[in-house]
Amino acid sequence: MADNNGEPTEDLVPAVLDASHQLSIVAFHIQPYRGRSDQSVHDNIKYIIDRYGDHGAFYKFTSSTGKSLPMFYIYDSYLTPPESWSELLTPTGSHSLRGTAYDSIFIALIVEERHKHDILAGGFNGMYTYFASNGFSFGSSHQNWKAIKAFCDSNNLLFIPSVGPGYIDTSIRPWNNHNTRNRVNGRYFETALHAALNVRPEIVTITSFNEWHEGTQIERAVPKKTVTRVYLDYQPHGPDHYLELTRRWAEQFNKEKEQWLI
Repeated sequence: MADNNGEPTEDLVPAVLDASHQLSIVAFHIQPYRGRSDQSVHDNIKYIIDRYGDHGAFYKFTSSTGKSLPMFYIYDSYLTPPESWSELLTPTGSHSLRGTAYDSIFIALIVEERHKHDILAGGFNGMYTYFASNGFSFGSSHQNWKAIKAFCDSNNLLFIPSVGPGYIDTSIRPWNNHNTRNRVNGRYFETALHAALNVRPEIVTITSFNEWHEGTQIERAVPKKTVTRVYLDYQPHGPDHYLELTRRWAEQFNKEKEQWLI
């Protein structure tokens, strides 16, 4: 299945899993395809776990109780009401996955402040913020992360802040100039990472590895020009600049996590 922006990815999944051989790093981000509902997501989860769950690269999250479960991110989860999600994600739901072979960690998207209550009521395990543009939404504004984390802590939910290296999507959304965020040679990324680590999360996500059309990519990049556009590059830094920053901050994150547990 595909959302309106992409091709079906079915043929790519085995290749991605095999390329990530034995690293346990591949998790699924479920987009709002036409007709998505709690029932269709139930079928998606079952399909994904049956088909890929035994692959060595399939990501499993170990919770504080020591249980190891797959993790799914549900993009634009607010499009489905919490009453429907609770049928899937609470133990008494009519087609609940809880306590079954398909039980997983389900992460919803927080865009507006009120979504945190819906996410809790829907039976999700946590929330993530996705957008790379600081200030674009309540959830993606660094200044709100402390309050969201406090809410999550008091309700036994995971808070997963999402950081990005910058943002520019005017090539596909010419009207959206006000949400552009300059990379400032890596400083924007580091500011976001600093804000994320400050709230002591279990996980930090990065938006994105290669979403070039929104200008959030961190993969290797060299200067490139086509007839219709100029791609931003990382000069004066080298092609690996953002991967190097990611490695450095990941090491810092792991170090700090050890301290938090003491």
